[in-house]
Amino acid sequence: MAGSVLRTKTLDTGYDNKAVVHGVEIDIRRGEIVTLIGPNGAGKSTVLKTIAGQLEPLGGTIFISDRERSSYTQNEIAKMQSVMLTERISSERMTCEEVVSLGRYPYTGRLGILSADDRRIVNESMELVHVSELANRDYHQISDGQRQRVLLARAICQEPEIMILDEPTSYLDIRHKLEFLDLLRKLVRERNIGVIMSMHELELAHMTADKVICISSEGRIEMTGSPDEVFTDEAVSRLYGMEPGRITELYSAFLDSIRK
Repeated sequence: MAGSVLRTKTLDTGYDNKAVVHGVEIDIRRGEIVTLIGPNGAGKSTVLKTIAGQLEPLGGTIFISDRERSSYTQNEIAKMQSVMLTERISSERMTCEEVVSLGRYPYTGRLGILSADDRRIVNESMELVHVSELANRDYHQISDGQRQRVLLARAICQEPEIMILDEPTSYLDIRHKLEFLDLLRKLVRERNIGVIMSMHELELAHMTADKVICISSEGRIEMTGSPDEVFTDEAVSRLYGMEPGRITELYSAFLDSIRK
């Protein structure tokens, strides 16, 4: 891992000129997965939407590859970052291949006509996440796990340097969560992509992340570190307002359920 692909400096995020999260300091390197954790309503999605450009920062600065985000054109940003949020996309009567092809729009111009090279990249992206057999299927006629993989293929299709994922394992059962995260880790390593994502499942964040950022219910960064540094009973209990010892109990029960 080398080189900072995205970082923030004293970033304030929120809605209607009211900050929800204050003083966010994040540094994401190539080949690294950074995961945001924290209670519901702490502002994890708000931070991701601001980094993605869907919300304007209320203070501070966002840098992509050591340049201020505001200095790039929208098309340049679209070629550098891809986004997977929890909102379902509008894709009536679209095949899975057509959904994946949306990732090439930063390169195709206004008409959206795919070149032979674009089609090759679409096919390679689908092969990479094992959804090639779904190419001609209606996107709304496949399972939630398959849809998540199709959306991941679309994100890969943009050939990004940074991927922004909000609860990427939502709607998935435990088997598909584990398969999705295993695939994500392989992609990050093989393609040297930086990833920032939010997760609720602490045990999965522990297994997947290289760096964990804790956002408190007061909207501040409470702790940043490796999974082993962050996922202590004391730190997690404080973050979620739980009795000491309860986190360890729940985590052990979850691991037991996976082994069965």
